[in-house]
Amino acid sequence: MLKIVHSVLIMGVSGSGKSTVAALLAAQLGCPLLEGDSLHSAHNIERMAAGHALTDADRQDWLAAIAARIAAAASAGQCLVVSCSALKRSYRDILRQADPRLVLVYLKGDMTLIRARLARRQYHFMPPALLESQFQTLEEPASDEHAIECSIELCPDAMVASILPRITEAASRP
Repeated sequence: MLKIVHSVLIMGVSGSGKSTVAALLAAQLGCPLLEGDSLHSAHNIERMAAGHALTDADRQDWLAAIAARIAAAASAGQCLVVSCSALKRSYRDILRQADPRLVLVYLKGDMTLIRARLARRQYHFMPPALLESQFQTLEEPASDEHAIECSIELCPDAMVASILPRITEAASRP
């Protein structure tokens, strides 16, 4: 088992596989898992369920709550795997302020594949109709963010297998 003492953020649009990959990765690393969606306010969930995209203002308390969990893990010297869309650089900056050693893993895929996945997904508050707004909001990580990019065309186990060896390298950056 790979041992790390920092947080890993699994990011991407809705339907990219964040929850699945984050859970598998957390199990492999022996780290707690934080499902970012679990920290959304009832108001945010109602907005999304009604087909309304969240604004930056809607996301502020949610991002602050996730950042607080990341900061707590960092100050305790513990690892944490977080699933969170973190679509904009400014959102990722908030999370990186909580732990400057935060490792970003970007699950990248095209809209056609993700739309097909969302059409099959059940029991989730995020309707497929919001996918286009997610792609419009998405700012792919820039090179200076040193994100690990992973294609969602791989099966989840293969995604995790491709991510694991790159985590240690990413975490050792100054």
